[in-house]
Amino acid sequence: MSPLKKQKLNKIRVDLDKLDNSLIKLIKKRTNLVKKVLALKEHRNQIVDKKRIEIILKNIKKKSIKNNIDPKITHRIWRNMISAYIDFEKRNFKKK
Repeated sequence: MSPLKKQKLNKIRVDLDKLDNSLIKLIKKRTNLVKKVLALKEHRNQIVDKKRIEIILKNIKKKSIKNNIDPKITHRIWRNMISAYIDFEKRNFKKK
C-alpha cells in the first residue's frame, strides 16, 4: 500500500472510531429505554413480542431503501440487536 493510501486509510479509521464512540452513546440510551420497558413487564412471556419485531424490521427495511442503504445490512444489525436485548431482558427480568 502506498504511503498516501495508508494515510487515507488511517484518516478513515479515525472517523470510524469517532462514529463508534457515538454509537456507544446511542446504545447506552437505548439500553436505558429497554430497562424502563422491562420494568413495566409483569410476566417473562411479555419479553418477546413477535408482532412488534416484525413491524420494526419492516420499518427498518423501508428506511434503509429510502436512504439507499443495503437492507440486508440493516436487517442483520437490527435482528442481532433485538436478539441481544431479548437476552438482556431475560437476564434482568425480576418477578414482581
